[in-house]
Amino acid sequence: MMSGRDQEPSRYYVGIDVGTGSVRAALVDQRGLLLAFAEQPIKKWEPQFNHHEQSSEDIWAACCLVTKEVVQGIDAHRIRGLGFDATCSLVVLDKEFHPLPVNHEGDSSRNVIMWLDHRAVSQVHRINETKHRVLQYVGGVMSVEMQAPKLLWLKENLREICWDKAGHFFDLPDFLSWKATGVTARSLCSLVCKWTYSAEKGWDDSFWKMIGLEDLIDDNYSKIGNLVLLPGAALGIGLTPEAARELGLPSGIAVAASLIDAHAGGLGVIGADVRGHGLTCEGQPVTSRLAVICGTSSCHMGISKDPVFVPGVWGPYYSAMVPGFWLNEGGQSVTGKLIDHMVQGHPAFPELQAKATARCQSIYAYLNSHLDLIKKAQPVGFLTVDLHVWPDFHGNRSPLADLTLKGMVTGLTLSQDLDDLAILYLATVQAIAFGTRFIIETMEAAGHSLSTLFLCGGLSKNPLFVQMHADITGMPVVLSQEVESVLVGAAILGACASGDFTSVQSGCCPFPWLAYPGGWKELGRKNSREGYTSLEMLLIG
Repeated sequence: MMSGRDQEPSRYYVGIDVGTGSVRAALVDQRGLLLAFAEQPIKKWEPQFNHHEQSSEDIWAACCLVTKEVVQGIDAHRIRGLGFDATCSLVVLDKEFHPLPVNHEGDSSRNVIMWLDHRAVSQVHRINETKHRVLQYVGGVMSVEMQAPKLLWLKENLREICWDKAGHFFDLPDFLSWKATGVTARSLCSLVCKWTYSAEKGWDDSFWKMIGLEDLIDDNYSKIGNLVLLPGAALGIGLTPEAARELGLPSGIAVAASLIDAHAGGLGVIGADVRGHGLTCEGQPVTSRLAVICGTSSCHMGISKDPVFVPGVWGPYYSAMVPGFWLNEGGQSVTGKLIDHMVQGHPAFPELQAKATARCQSIYAYLNSHLDLIKKAQPVGFLTVDLHVWPDFHGNRSPLADLTLKGMVTGLTLSQDLDDLAILYLATVQAIAFGTRFIIETMEAAGHSLSTLFLCGGLSKNPLFVQMHADITGMPVVLSQEVESVLVGAAILGACASGDFTSVQSGCCPFPWLAYPGGWKELGRKNSREGYTSLEMLLIG
């Protein structure tokens, strides 16, 4: 990556990524190099178990703070485009675009039902019992994390203070693009992936009538979207003067139709030009790649030229991430949150914090080095030969598609020391990697042909997490040396909207890449760390 701004080219793009716990922004140049980065935490509320809420006003304020920071000192006339991505959370506004409460307390500042909210369990069961034809495009079973069950919950539980007053229901990425432009158009990505919209047929009236939400059909679906654009399409006349002042950007710059955050990460890596980096995936079709976006949750994005129906895996979605390709999206809920939960809940966590701080390391860098210390002569995988984790603490998104599943740990002893914590951490990471392998095997059984993993997101910065995925799946893992692939994906949208690139594919950037070896499938022998052998024994034992 270039350092300093003395070598900057003439055109820049801003990418804004709204994750579960923070908003991040980046300034990216026309070669895909990230020149500036900023991050701001956002508020979360959990008024009761499985109810997770946020504030759209707080999220927008954070967007403004980070954007002003990354463009500080830049010639504003060189900033050509802006792209947003965000979690697939539900934003509720009234007819005048003011926030409405999504909670029994009537707090209208909390007007966002977060993606991980599982309040609508009853509603999603009833929706799935209909066996409506739209369900075949979400892996056969709708997830409680999608928008239809959340909308039905609001109608049944908050009719007077929310549902009857509502004028607009946005996916969070679409709320941000509306806030920036005043245009209520929705991204095809959001509507296809989370709202049952079809790129080919549009809305299905019979579905909404069957589940009891026929009132959404009124006025040509104006409350949930009747103007749908491809990700990267330019919205209206660009950034409004009011939004420009708040963001610290020039009025009128191009703003793109948005992406869900995982899809922005997928866009940032799956179409990458890997020529000249000595990678084995060079020359293989893009459909052989699986993008794994791993942060608070993990999402597994595979594309195909023809639709592939995978039981328990979302999709196939047409043009939802890469135009002209069908997308299947597997996933594991709250993987990053699970690792934090397991580590922070252990009795040795205070000792871990103290020792990591003394070494000026993150707790996970310390744990990784501690595992190397205690493994002695054996491969690190053998440390968990007697300890196993089932990782579905928040249900199983893919491929079992069972939100009622719970987590499990077997092989516990009375030990509470730091060695015990490190091994539990390792077992949790391995369990997540086995979940990825389960998703891959299910996708391949349905017709996908996958050979390489492209990882991005926060967990991809953890070498143990990456190596365990390579060992357990038996596939090579490829990483971009530019670790902020999600933000680059958002910036690609802005570049496309500006007209500087003709499509999101042409905006995909030629990063340098690194590879982790992937076990016997890739090398025809054990990889250098011999991890796959021990983990294979763990799997069949």
